[in-house]
Amino acid sequence: MTQAAHKMTARDVSVFYGDKQAVKNVSIDIDMDHVTAFIGPSGCGKSTFLRTLNRMNDTISSARVEGAITLDGENIYSSDMDVVQLRARVGMVFQKPNPFPKSIFENVAYGPRIHGLAPSKADLDLIVERSLKRAGLWEEVKDRLTDSGTALSGGQQQRLCIARAIAVDPEVILMDEPASALDPIATAKIEELIHELRGRYAIVIVTHNMQQAARVSQRTAFFHLGQLVEYGETDQIFTAPRQERTKDYITGRYG
Repeated sequence: MTQAAHKMTARDVSVFYGDKQAVKNVSIDIDMDHVTAFIGPSGCGKSTFLRTLNRMNDTISSARVEGAITLDGENIYSSDMDVVQLRARVGMVFQKPNPFPKSIFENVAYGPRIHGLAPSKADLDLIVERSLKRAGLWEEVKDRLTDSGTALSGGQQQRLCIARAIAVDPEVILMDEPASALDPIATAKIEELIHELRGRYAIVIVTHNMQQAARVSQRTAFFHLGQLVEYGETDQIFTAPRQERTKDYITGRYG
């Protein structure tokens, strides 16, 4: 596969918090047609690395990122990169659902409105409906769009946050343990949704749940102690890992 075919690339990326190095020389490619899962024990750097992909670490004053990360070949850490635009192109869904204290409609309409994506009210209505449909939530909320987003169940709130992320038409969606705070039924809906969104967006998911990684992803990256130990096709990582550390983690020797 040529360089141009990768949606995002990371080369020798390291992250420091003050003097502490949290991520060490990670190189990885993110493609459009795959869901990529980051797995590894707590504190191994997978969420920290995920946050480098849309510069969320910029919000932490002690954080420093070294190395190169590109989106469509463009360096996202260059001084002329508009970070607001970057975060519209590379959306993020967090572990804990975080809807705005606004109506369901306004939660989804917020991004398109501030980015000027909807010239008219009719356009905005269309974007909100389309985003809620893609997030598998429309049928459940279409008759109560004026209700507060925070009044929804946890699983519905997370799908609302996914609808909010996709409303600005991103190219990449980063998901940081999007189902870890949810019950099994809500988790299954989020996983189903990831399947449906695959190919439309490049998707990267951080998960503690190895079964979940096996179910939703086509590529898996195993992180340990801030390093990317192994990266490859999900089936290969889970059935024939090349590294001893990966094998030990997959078989439950530590974690």
